[in-house]
Amino acid sequence: MMRSMFSGVAGLKTHQVKMDVIGNNIANVNTTAYKSSSINFSELLYQTTSRASGPNATTGRAGVNAKQIGLGVQSAAISNAITTGGATQNTGNPFDIKINGDAFFIVNGGGSNYFTRDGSFYVDAAGNLAMSANGYNVMGWGVDPETQTIKKDTVQALRIMNAANMTYPPESTTEAYVDGILDKNEPDAATEAGKTMNLSFFDALGYSYTAKFAIKETTTKGEYTVELDDIQDSTGRSLKEVYGVTTIQDIANFGQGDSYTTTILMNPISGVHYSPGDGTATNPPSYTKEKPASEILGDFKDKSLSGLKYSPVTDATAATPLPDPTPFKAGDKIFMTANETLSKSDMENLYGLIYVEQTTDAAGKVNPAHYYTEIKAADGTVTKKYLYPDGVTPPAGITATTVKDWADALKVPAAELSNITMSTDGAVSFRHTAEFTVAEGQTGTYTGGAFTTTITQNEAYGLDPDKTYEFVVAENGRAQITERTEYTGLILKFNTDTGKFESIGGGTNANATLDFNAMVTTRLGTTESLANFSDININWSNTTWFDNGGASTITSQSGTEDKGLGAGRKVGNMSGISIQNNGEVYATYDNGMTKLVGQIAVAKFANAAGLEKAGDNLYQATLNSGEFDGIGVDITADGTGSMTTGALEMSNVDLSSEFTHMITTQRGFQANSRIITVSDTLLEELVNLKR
Repeated sequence: MMRSMFSGVAGLKTHQVKMDVIGNNIANVNTTAYKSSSINFSELLYQTTSRASGPNATTGRAGVNAKQIGLGVQSAAISNAITTGGATQNTGNPFDIKINGDAFFIVNGGGSNYFTRDGSFYVDAAGNLAMSANGYNVMGWGVDPETQTIKKDTVQALRIMNAANMTYPPESTTEAYVDGILDKNEPDAATEAGKTMNLSFFDALGYSYTAKFAIKETTTKGEYTVELDDIQDSTGRSLKEVYGVTTIQDIANFGQGDSYTTTILMNPISGVHYSPGDGTATNPPSYTKEKPASEILGDFKDKSLSGLKYSPVTDATAATPLPDPTPFKAGDKIFMTANETLSKSDMENLYGLIYVEQTTDAAGKVNPAHYYTEIKAADGTVTKKYLYPDGVTPPAGITATTVKDWADALKVPAAELSNITMSTDGAVSFRHTAEFTVAEGQTGTYTGGAFTTTITQNEAYGLDPDKTYEFVVAENGRAQITERTEYTGLILKFNTDTGKFESIGGGTNANATLDFNAMVTTRLGTTESLANFSDININWSNTTWFDNGGASTITSQSGTEDKGLGAGRKVGNMSGISIQNNGEVYATYDNGMTKLVGQIAVAKFANAAGLEKAGDNLYQATLNSGEFDGIGVDITADGTGSMTTGALEMSNVDLSSEFTHMITTQRGFQANSRIITVSDTLLEELVNLKR
């Protein structure tokens, strides 16, 4: 009976342990990546009251089995369902990671490595990837600085947001391409400034610049010059100003200086007379043209009076016309005279005079017809000046009209006016004679009543005076004129039959180089390095010469057309972190680049169930789990494992199973308690026998 009581006690204890296991499972039903436990029972030792005996052939007796009495139950093993995965819980947090497979994250706390399936991570203030629950560092592999690939060596804390990873270095632009249509009717290409095309690029320090090219049509069909017009920094400031140089070619070159010619046939413009001369130095070919006095005399506009026709005379008395021919040159003095009669309308409209008709007052006094004008003095006072015909007596209080009065009204010196008369209808006759000066650059003769001046060959044919031309002139003045246009750049050539690109810079070249000088010398004589700029190879093969309604779409882009290589970039600031399904961690930057910054390593064990729980969702290796080699493995190495970001592994506790086990455990505990109760009753009966 005592043995049965102790068997009941053993049963109660083991069922209590099982209840503890079940309770722990239920308590952790929502614990991230928790692995449920289960317990197995085993019987205790037996008391053998009679050993077994075998059959006896001599006596013919059969064998007898051993007689054994059990001593109760014990906990045989508590196992973890460590290889059974939990359900997936989506969180959207990029630092939440779920392991698919039988691997474990490696974390380190206090110098010791632990293992976990809990992938709830965050980045701490030092930039380390760490467990949210306890701050243990997530372990993995770093990047080889030379090869920029993962170096699988002893695991280390993943410091993914250290100073080196927070920025991505800049890179200078080395490649570019041009594509689109250059329409043959593009209006800008026919102008002196040309069709503008911009190329944006970076130097080695990450500063951005814009190279401005000018595309100009030549006289050859399908051919254009492409010239480097300027390079500006990000503020729009020209590098000519930045480095203190005269031309952009002091900084960079796009082709060399060259020229092309244009030949046309032209006659002199209207009014030009050509004299072939005799080919000697004393009688060379010349061009002359009649010009009005207003073009010959530099001060004609200021000294002449409106509405008058002037002719040259020998002196201020205007007595003798200028003889034929009279040579003149710049700076010579020439007297001009005009003897005109201007109507009342002319005097009012041209000189602002106000005409007053003759009036008679009540007393019979007559005020003759006259003009008046208002004269403003230097001190600001305004007085009226009256102008009466010669021989007419003005009303009382008004002085007789003098030559000076007419000179003040016409705003000329009195010495220049003579023979002034005024009729009763307001018509005014007078002579005006003044001295004028021949303007700069004017030379010729006065003959036949006109000024004839020698002009340049460019003027004779109406050409740009600042350009240089070559002339072959016939006896009649018709000329073959060749214009040589200088440019610094390259010739862009299209096939005029197909409209396709043919070459840039001659031959069959499809590429042209924006070539930066190694050094620049400023106007002050100092030198500065241009090593931060890289030469840019520009491909033009995708440009065409098609009809696009007169609108060109030609444009340039940095980088190669197929892969965008050599585009250059500014310095990039980290804008995000992403984790791949193999645990590789990439940083993304605001300059469009990505960078591998590490890889999360995992551990695998021959007997994962042999791991020992260490609390906080952690496990540690034991002799029965197998040792961790300190390096770990790539989770995708065997082709079965992977990581899912933005998700966590849930507990694998099955509540229905746990509640079932709880019921059976309760019944087992209840039954074992009955063993003690019944044994106690039997002992009580035995004690009662003595009574």
